[in-house]
Amino acid sequence: AVGLSNQLWFLLNLMLFGISSGSAMFVAQLWGKKDIESIRRVVGLTIKLGLAAGMLFWVIANFFPEKALGVYTSDPAVILLGSRYLRIVCWAYLFFALSMVFGMSSRAVGNVKLPVAVSTSALIFNILLAYPLIFGVKQIGIPALGVDGVAIAGLIARILECLILLFFIYRDKLNPVAASLKHILEINWSFIKSVMSPVLPVIANEVLWSLGITTYNAIYGHIGTNAVAAINIISTIDQIAFVIFLGLGNATAIMVGNLIGQGKRDKAFIYAGRSLFLQGSGAMLMGLLVIFIAPNILQFYRVAPDVIANARLLLVVLGLGMWVRASNHAIVIGILRSGGDTRFSLVLDGLVIWLVGVPFTAMGAFLFHLPIYFVYALTLTEEVTKFSIGLKRYFSKKWINDLTTKVADEVVN
Repeated sequence: AVGLSNQLWFLLNLMLFGISSGSAMFVAQLWGKKDIESIRRVVGLTIKLGLAAGMLFWVIANFFPEKALGVYTSDPAVILLGSRYLRIVCWAYLFFALSMVFGMSSRAVGNVKLPVAVSTSALIFNILLAYPLIFGVKQIGIPALGVDGVAIAGLIARILECLILLFFIYRDKLNPVAASLKHILEINWSFIKSVMSPVLPVIANEVLWSLGITTYNAIYGHIGTNAVAAINIISTIDQIAFVIFLGLGNATAIMVGNLIGQGKRDKAFIYAGRSLFLQGSGAMLMGLLVIFIAPNILQFYRVAPDVIANARLLLVVLGLGMWVRASNHAIVIGILRSGGDTRFSLVLDGLVIWLVGVPFTAMGAFLFHLPIYFVYALTLTEEVTKFSIGLKRYFSKKWINDLTTKVADEVVN
């Protein structure tokens, strides 16, 4: 129930990532020019967009949770529990939106320590709070809340994360991302158009890609509840194993964007290539660790034996495919977006999943009735296609564009 309910969070997360990373490519390039006023105007616009996305998903989760969950499962028990979870956790969406915007913007100007420290502290607090709320502590009168406890712990952690992040950003008035109320409320259509022109493809990219991923999960859900359980188990391991490559891709986007803003195109190309090599080779090693070490984690799960058997085979597929997924993350997030090549990345990342990955995966599940690990392997057809096209785009250098000129002109005007 919690795993499927968090598909809404996943969709929101990726939409916010599209909004924030799209504006961060501006912020990174503007920081290369040390144009503080333009940075704050971009952040102010991003806050409006982020809050709008958070409100949309709050409405869905609070008023239509049963319909949302019905897309992924027909199990009434799962829908009942998941609906309760969503009606609590949805109040965290707006706080999460603000944290995402300010966190990404801070990283884009080189301040990576603050968002890391705050988000890590929030995660630790979430874990410490979740256990007693889920299982209860009779000695001090805390009841076992189960799924509700998961939601309450997450809500409190997200609220604190947002408030602490805002406190430290606005405590320093010289912070380049500390957008004023004027920047947030400003409606300048000419400025909005100049920023949104390359950002809208990023948002569309993330929406299309996230809908594709959630379609994968819907396909898994219709294979059976045990299939979903196995996918949820390996998804957790995947997130732990892949997080270093998410960070490396985002760091690449910042460095490459800064260099493009400084006019150092050749150096930006070299840095991007080094990152791509690090992503691919590092993910190969991590994939081997997943295959040979991660199965030991499965002994901690109290689930049916066939769930564990499927999870073991899924981990093999996960490990073998990790290098190409990490390489694609470097190409799309670290290279194409940082260079403003957002329309090409929309086609590469947002459409290939629908033209290749989803059709092959659906055929495997519904036409050939393959087991879950074969169906999961078919999602890699998307990744292989993206890598072959994306690598050619990198070497063409057509992705290197300076986005800051039009924005700077709008500020002057």
